[in-house]
Amino acid sequence: MKFNPNKHHRRSIRLKNYDYSREGAYFITICTKERECFFGKISAGKLILNDIGTIAERYLKEIPDHFPHVDMGEMIVMPNHIHCILVFKSYPAVVGARHVVPLQRQNQFSKPFTGSVSVVIQQFKSSVKRWCNQNDHKYFHWQSRFYDHIIRDDKSFQRIVNYIKSNPSKWNK
Repeated sequence: MKFNPNKHHRRSIRLKNYDYSREGAYFITICTKERECFFGKISAGKLILNDIGTIAERYLKEIPDHFPHVDMGEMIVMPNHIHCILVFKSYPAVVGARHVVPLQRQNQFSKPFTGSVSVVIQQFKSSVKRWCNQNDHKYFHWQSRFYDHIIRDDKSFQRIVNYIKSNPSKWNK
C-alpha cells in the first residue's frame, strides 16, 4: 500500500533529532499482534517457551553476532511480548561491503541510520517472522511498532533490569 498523508496519520514515537545509532543503552519492548500469546505461557510463575518463543529467544541472543556494535543486556521473552536492553558501543567506520546490514529505504519519518535501534529491531522481527513462515507458523504476527526508552543513568538501568527479571512473577497481576 502506498503512503497517503491524508489517510495515514502515524507520528513517530522516537525522540526527535536523536541519533539512535549512538552509544548508549536502550530498553526495548516488542509486542505480538493484538498481544496474542504466541511465545508460550507462564505456569506457577515460571516461563515456558514454545517453538516460536525459543526461536525468538535464540535470535535475540544472536543480535551481537550480526551487529557487533551491540551487546545484549537483560532480556526476557514473555508469552506475548519481549523486553530487552540493547547496549550500543561506538559504531565502527566500515570500508567495503558489509553482509549484515540491509539496504535502507526511505520512510515517511526519516531515513533509518545503518546499525540503529530501528534497523536492529526490524532485522530481529523479520528473522523471527521468516522462521515462522518456513516452519508452519504463518499465523504469527508482530505488532507493527516497538517501544523504546533511552536509559540515561545507572539507577534507571538497574530499575529496568529488575523490572525485566521480575516480569514472569507479575504476569497474572
